[in-house]
Amino acid sequence: MKRIMCSVRILPACLFFWLFASAAVAQQFDHTHRLWDTLLHEHVVMINQGRASQVDYAAFLRDRAVLQRYLAQLSAVNEAVFASWSKPEQLAFLINAYNAFTVELILTRYPKLDSIKDLGSFLRSPWKREFVPLLGQTRSLDDIEHGMIRNPGDYNEPRVHFAMNCASVGCPGLLNEAFVGGKLEQQLEAVTRAFLEDRTRNRFNASTGDLEISEIFDRYTEDFERGWGGWHSLNHFLVHYADSLADNAQEKMAIVTGNFSVRFLDYDWKLNDRK
Repeated sequence: MKRIMCSVRILPACLFFWLFASAAVAQQFDHTHRLWDTLLHEHVVMINQGRASQVDYAAFLRDRAVLQRYLAQLSAVNEAVFASWSKPEQLAFLINAYNAFTVELILTRYPKLDSIKDLGSFLRSPWKREFVPLLGQTRSLDDIEHGMIRNPGDYNEPRVHFAMNCASVGCPGLLNEAFVGGKLEQQLEAVTRAFLEDRTRNRFNASTGDLEISEIFDRYTEDFERGWGGWHSLNHFLVHYADSLADNAQEKMAIVTGNFSVRFLDYDWKLNDRK
């Protein structure tokens, strides 16, 4: 958008023009996230009956120019335009931005890395690197996740943790389609259930009575305690998804009645690369 220089006398006209221009940019943005959606369809492979995925980073590297065109589309959106969108459109935008810029970060050194952690250092994690031009500021992945997506009162949506991908085997899989505002609820529900049904990351251990679940739940317990869906604890969330966590009626009953102890499973930080 061009910078508009306004004097006091023509301020009303300038304000009208600025609002008109902002509305035009808002309408121009592709809320289907077509470029990103196409890349995901072509370069992300769902495995384990759709419960996880592998990313063909070599193919992404070949199509990096397309990825960077999509990133430029994201970066062109300003705060005023973003604020004019619906909450689902905003959240889909932020989730896609987090995932797409994560892929771009991996490509800066691919294939010479085994984990996203290789892109950090003793003093700074890769998630704190400020390289993302978004909504008028240069941000880090942590800024997007913790300062925007998880900011209390903005979205209050714990299921985002099953939509954001950290380029690691232990992370919920990168979905092979873009998140879009018009079907965000269905997509969040689908990725949540898919992750909970993955027995490499979440399972009921009948021999010990432990519900063994991903470290995600330990790291972000507070997000599951903010009253989303009327629940105010992690256990309430787990009980709600008991049918995805259990493999039979006996396990489901143990979860529903709260007859379990929670054990958090270690995270696997190996790159989720399709070799």
